[in-house]
Amino acid sequence: MKNLKYILGVFIALLVVACQDDDISVGDLIAPSNIEIQVDIIGSDATNPNGDGSGSVNFTATANNAISYHFVIQNQTKLAVAGSVSHDFTLLGLNTYPITVVAFGSGGISSSKTIEVEVLSLYEPPADLITMLTSDASRTWKIAAEVQNHFGLGPIGGDPFQFFGAAPNDKAATGMYDDRYTFNIDGTFTHNTGADGLVFGRKVLIEELAGPGGVPNGDDIEQYPYASSTENWSLSAPGGQETISLTGLGFMGYYVGGDHKYQIYSRSANEMVVKTADGNGQFDWWFRLIPE
Repeated sequence: MKNLKYILGVFIALLVVACQDDDISVGDLIAPSNIEIQVDIIGSDATNPNGDGSGSVNFTATANNAISYHFVIQNQTKLAVAGSVSHDFTLLGLNTYPITVVAFGSGGISSSKTIEVEVLSLYEPPADLITMLTSDASRTWKIAAEVQNHFGLGPIGGDPFQFFGAAPNDKAATGMYDDRYTFNIDGTFTHNTGADGLVFGRKVLIEELAGPGGVPNGDDIEQYPYASSTENWSLSAPGGQETISLTGLGFMGYYVGGDHKYQIYSRSANEMVVKTADGNGQFDWWFRLIPE
């Protein structure tokens, strides 16, 4: 009986210690405070305070005790771990928009702040660009896997495929080639991840998709499980550069995070070459797409 009491006493003591250890690991839950939002309207100056008409705006948020941020802009929620996002406002004319920043602290506790920005948008996409993307209704694109330089990378602002250009069918085992990207005239964008339900992307960055695993291969993650999804697309031309913007986690070809903007380097009726900078600010990633 004494032994039983001793064992029970040891068990209870261990349980108390374990609970105390768990309590220590949780830490204090402190709501983020002092949220500040910096707004950089592209082309804004003393003469043009609402921008150059491109509708492009960069936002940066800071806060005490924050570890990540969400920006809610035009009913779109944008994740920004580092606190910076960009957005293209395409509604023509001078318009006022509410911008909400949600700052998250430890344990998911959050605080928010809303401001308003007044932005001028004068850009109207050329009709031939709309037709190329959508066939004036709906058009589906794919990576041009059969040709040289259908996927690659180079320095930020450098030449196309300067560091690497994939040979024909070089990435057949990655999960990229059966993906299809549909641009609809109503502004929706559908990414069909194919019969295998797999995509391809950059290590660490692809974790933003919150999928299970994938197959590591150097700095790439191949065969990453990801369900088909629908986002929205829009067109802008900051600095005269035609650019496709995708909402949410929308992407084409290879997931690199970043601002989900694809600059159109070249285009014809049945091909486009686009590039996007990765979320590390390390490389420009290049893609050659053709209609299905």
